[in-house]
Amino acid sequence: MTTYTGPATGAPDGFLWGASTAAHQIEGGNVNTSHWEFEYADDTTVAEPSGDACDSYHRYPEDIALLAASGLRAYRFSIEWARIEPEKGVVSRAQLDHYRRMIDTCRDAGVEPVVTLHHFTVPRWQGRDGGWYADDVVDRFRRYTETATRILDDVEWVVTINEPNMMVNQTEAKIDTEQGVNFPGPSPHVARVIADAHHAATEVLRGFGGVKSGWTVANQVYQALPGSERKRDEWGYWREDFYLEQARNDDFIGVQSYLRTIIGPDGPVPFPDDVERTLTGWEYYPEALGHALRHTREVTGGVPMLVTENGMATADDARRIDYTTGALQGLASAVADGCDIRGYLHWSLLDNYEWGSYRPTFGLVHVDHDTFERTAKPSLGWLGDLARRNVLPAA
Repeated sequence: MTTYTGPATGAPDGFLWGASTAAHQIEGGNVNTSHWEFEYADDTTVAEPSGDACDSYHRYPEDIALLAASGLRAYRFSIEWARIEPEKGVVSRAQLDHYRRMIDTCRDAGVEPVVTLHHFTVPRWQGRDGGWYADDVVDRFRRYTETATRILDDVEWVVTINEPNMMVNQTEAKIDTEQGVNFPGPSPHVARVIADAHHAATEVLRGFGGVKSGWTVANQVYQALPGSERKRDEWGYWREDFYLEQARNDDFIGVQSYLRTIIGPDGPVPFPDDVERTLTGWEYYPEALGHALRHTREVTGGVPMLVTENGMATADDARRIDYTTGALQGLASAVADGCDIRGYLHWSLLDNYEWGSYRPTFGLVHVDHDTFERTAKPSLGWLGDLARRNVLPAA
């Protein structure tokens, strides 16, 4: 097994070590979402539809067993609104039971479930009514959260909404990972609506019991060229900082970090051609996580942080380990500086559907998308070894 043998420091007591996934990206056959409609529309811009994905809807026990066997002890996954509420006001008890079985499978394996209520996709009926532009979407999301609490009685960590800033900041909330993030201009109106939905959900969850609730924000690590600091701050507010501000009264905030964005006088500037890039076209920059954690603490005022996504799209697993080592060194440094960080959940457990293509491989586990055979990569055992020892790589 590949193990880390370099300088190390102890992780905080009770630190959560795990990996993350999202329902639409791994379950397969998620036919009742508006994103499935988009993937198969005649005029779609999606190069490759999700189809069967990783068939994790049926194979989740194997996925959880692989994670647990490695030494990891937390699994972040999302439940699918479109399955639970297939028509407006219609609740599927069978689908609630399905996700409850996922929670029970985690518990039986000694794995802490971290449950996300919304990870980019909405039901077809919600999409047709305008998605986050629908007049009553906040109330709909509140009711969906109330429905979800039926299966969350022993779940400690609940994410309300994944990366709201990415949904708002992309045209029609369509995700195009391989082409990078294109900003047509964020909508403050939709930002406030999604924030209201988040606050409605946290209100429900606070009245429910011992749940810790928060949302996750994609931290872009905005760095200014000399003289462009004001432009950086203006550019970043509705694309990131607004969402961090909304978390100031939450139990925790999920930090999601992959890259940095350099801001010049007119906005983002391209990187030189000779910069190392990942399979998503992003700059190889593991230092981003440390920057993201410090910035999040600064804006939120010290809300506890859980790294809910961090990883690298690469076909070279040794390079994935290199990237993760650098990212965890940044995390260790942030802990030493007093940042309250409760855990690290790697993106992703599986090579999954990256919103338009299976080509970018983030997984700790390879998935053959013809046979669905799972094969653990060395990086899974490497990260699991750190988890067993509860140590962080030190610079």
